[in-house]
Amino acid sequence: MFDICCIGHITLDRIITTRTVVQMAGGTSFYFSNAIRNLDANYLLVTSLAAKEMQFVSDLRNKGINVNVVPSRNTVYFENKYSENLDIRTQRVSQQADPFTVDQLLNIDAAIYHLGPLLAEDIPVDVIKLLSGKGIVSLDAQGYLRTVKNEEVLPVDWPAKKEALQYVDILKANEYEMEVLTGEKDITQSAKIVSDWGVKEVVITLGSMGSVIYKDNTLYSVPPYIPGNYADTTGCGDTYMAGYLYKRNRGASIQEAGEFASAMAGLKVNSSGPFTGTEEDVMNFWGASSDKRVLR
Repeated sequence: MFDICCIGHITLDRIITTRTVVQMAGGTSFYFSNAIRNLDANYLLVTSLAAKEMQFVSDLRNKGINVNVVPSRNTVYFENKYSENLDIRTQRVSQQADPFTVDQLLNIDAAIYHLGPLLAEDIPVDVIKLLSGKGIVSLDAQGYLRTVKNEEVLPVDWPAKKEALQYVDILKANEYEMEVLTGEKDITQSAKIVSDWGVKEVVITLGSMGSVIYKDNTLYSVPPYIPGNYADTTGCGDTYMAGYLYKRNRGASIQEAGEFASAMAGLKVNSSGPFTGTEEDVMNFWGASSDKRVLR
């Protein structure tokens, strides 16, 4: 039995900012796994990619990460292009991987399952139903809200959202994704709508404005913490969720888990690539930053 299991495809990413162009592994599963590997959690990654990209898995295993690989004909190829302030990105997908199936996950047991679909077809609703009977289901909504047309990633609604979200305990989305899901621009109202559909905890990330978490008719406000340098925000949401789920699994309150996650994401922004710090690093940064003015 694992504390936390992340399920999602590893991608080959090309990250373009106004300063650099970097090609590397990516995807929710990649950033989440790197972020949680130095925390005190019994963790498993279930991922899928083509044989020619298996070096990505070897690299993760060499870092001490448990990885269960499901073969795929292709690996997802993603391009992420960022604006000057890094809050806005455009995406392209030139290749997609095979979806996960119920049979592939029958023998995986964990207290929390974090699902990181990159595209709408990655994780079918029957997989969410299966996992909801085995543990707590956490879901990053972004993959269900985008489709690929002529390699361009476009926003789209999720037709099965009401059916699927009744099986989801924790939902992570940004404010734009919440508007697509609910048709409501006000984040409090959109959180209430999703809660009415069955989600117990709604985590809404707001970029440089921090985050909010909605549970039991209460909205918790989580500040952002000041990074020393804005290098690359790719994977920040995944890093946040690694910290959040880690703390929630260990019994932390909503506010404590959110602030720890926010500090972890703030540290990640300092450099390109995945989070490499420790829990001690996060605690030190969190403590040092809490007395300073946060970004608004």
